[in-house]
Amino acid sequence: MIITRTPLRVSFAGGGTDLRAFYAQERGAVLSTAIDKYIYITVNRKFDNTIRASYSVTEFADHPSQLKHELIREAMLLVGIDGGIEITSISDVPSQGTGLGSSSSYTVGVLHALYVYAGQYVNAERLAAEACRIEVDILGKAMGKQDQYIAAYGGFQFIQFNPDESVSADPVSCGPDLRGQLHRSLLMLYTGVTRSASAVLEEQQRKTASEQPAREGLRKMRELAAQLRDRINAGNLQDVGEILHSGWMLKRALATGISSSAIDGWYDRARALGAIGGKLLGAGGGGFLLLCAPPEKHAEICRGLPELRPIPFAFEPRGSQIIFVQ
Repeated sequence: MIITRTPLRVSFAGGGTDLRAFYAQERGAVLSTAIDKYIYITVNRKFDNTIRASYSVTEFADHPSQLKHELIREAMLLVGIDGGIEITSISDVPSQGTGLGSSSSYTVGVLHALYVYAGQYVNAERLAAEACRIEVDILGKAMGKQDQYIAAYGGFQFIQFNPDESVSADPVSCGPDLRGQLHRSLLMLYTGVTRSASAVLEEQQRKTASEQPAREGLRKMRELAAQLRDRINAGNLQDVGEILHSGWMLKRALATGISSSAIDGWYDRARALGAIGGKLLGAGGGGFLLLCAPPEKHAEICRGLPELRPIPFAFEPRGSQIIFVQ
């Protein structure tokens, strides 16, 4: 039996520049961190040569090609495991539509478990690259590449996406004291609204490919990611809230479904109660609202947004891990 634990993520700035429609023409860059919310994948040898895949439903198949769960199917085909296996999963938070990169964490975790099951060691770079290959190239999903890399690498990363398809993940210098100071300023609230990111991202990709204002907005978002990296590397957190706010204002203009009247109302109310800035995590439309505010304002913000659920979290320094082998 193999069990992997793969972190979800919070993206601070630059999201959207990791879409091929942008980085195929010019470099993209995001600043992201892994968090202590995880997807667990269990792989176990089955007593016969069939496949059992259990998630929200349970599937049985004689060959990976027969599986309806496309991430498990393509991961098994890529690794080269034909059968005789059981695969199950557990997530710490709702696994779809929450903006924490769950599908990519799932893909990285499944690949990691299958490779260990097959007796192969693969590093974080290969896990991330192959997860991107499955989700973006094979399955043709309208999505970027940041989630796979932060899930595989963990930690605080400044991730750059180049026109030649190469990706570099560079750790951000954030020592324990600074990390604690940043963490205390952040408040993550669950909106209770889940959504499919594909429609939003498809519109965003179309606009990025064909409209100059969209590309200009993404360039500014890329620069905000670099600014935030530089501030953190310099030990200066004074502008974090303002950078998040500027990025959210730019992101809202990228596609029609990114925000809504309800989301705008929650965000404006939070700002009136002391939040400096923030953003909706992921593609938009629902999921988690991340706010940056003085710690002494957090309780007041939560009281002023009773319909939203505060979710405690911490930064996770590690990427996908093998936590059990027997």
